[in-house]
Amino acid sequence: MIPFSILDLSPVAEGNSVGQALDESRQLAQAAEELGYNRVWLAEHHGMPGIASAATSVVIGHIGAATKRIRIGSGGVMLPNHSPLVIAEQFGTLEALFPGRVDLGLGRAPGTDMRTARALRRNLDAGAENFPHDIVELQHYLGNPTDDQPILAVPGIQSPIPIWLLGSSLYSAHLAAALGLPYAFASHFAPDMLMDALAIYRERFQPSATLDEPYAMVGVMGVVADSDAQAQHLFTSAQQQFVNLRRNIRSQFPRPVDTMDPLWSEMERINVEHTLRYAAVGSPETVNAKLAGFLAETGADELIISMPVHDIGARLRSAELFAGLPLMQKAA
Repeated sequence: MIPFSILDLSPVAEGNSVGQALDESRQLAQAAEELGYNRVWLAEHHGMPGIASAATSVVIGHIGAATKRIRIGSGGVMLPNHSPLVIAEQFGTLEALFPGRVDLGLGRAPGTDMRTARALRRNLDAGAENFPHDIVELQHYLGNPTDDQPILAVPGIQSPIPIWLLGSSLYSAHLAAALGLPYAFASHFAPDMLMDALAIYRERFQPSATLDEPYAMVGVMGVVADSDAQAQHLFTSAQQQFVNLRRNIRSQFPRPVDTMDPLWSEMERINVEHTLRYAAVGSPETVNAKLAGFLAETGADELIISMPVHDIGARLRSAELFAGLPLMQKAA
């Protein structure tokens, strides 16, 4: 079977502080390491009161210091927000601190609204258009320097950090295939182009010094609890969050509710359920069956799970129950 990993958005739960959110990320990573997960990735988002991982490389360092073996990295860093040299230095530093454990997942979107993106002081149009060039430049900084190389990333040079491309459309599938890089699709919130993107990536993949064959990871949101009803209750936090995003309401990660009926319109319900249609929510038996079908459909090489649970105790329990699924046991 395939490896399972965790995508942690470091949620700032309603009523909690950023400090508490970051400590909960530490707890989740430590539990994931003990439970046999393959990697823990943090995501770059800006201007969102419910997400504490804006300074992604800093949070990765926090997680790395709290763990010993599990792979750590970004899922992802939004490269148009940064200069490739800065990212090379940041992740070169992480690789020096946690050798052999660091992944660098890269995305093309800003990870925020346009006003906040402009405040990050990058040329948005040029940043997106230069994405392929910036990836190659970043690879150059992390590779072996030439004798006459004018710009050095220190730390950064000679850092064997796997670079992944992340995507929610077809663009990065083409690019990951052309560059021969591993590919992660954000099907946990963008399901519509998943199968087409995977087909393009696999059909057009060009072997590289990095990778001989295509390697695709797919994302799901997942909540496992002792019963279907309990898991569905916990999942109302994520459903509320998506309604708030569509209404441009900036809030901390909501507490779960008994029913969503008064909180969304019929059209909002349809849109959110469509967006989250790959979510695996329920008892261990329910989730195992859902994931078995999803993995058979996608043929994925790895699954990365986002666990949108308000209470850290319930989040840790969900991670534990995921690790106990028959799919996970076969992987081990």
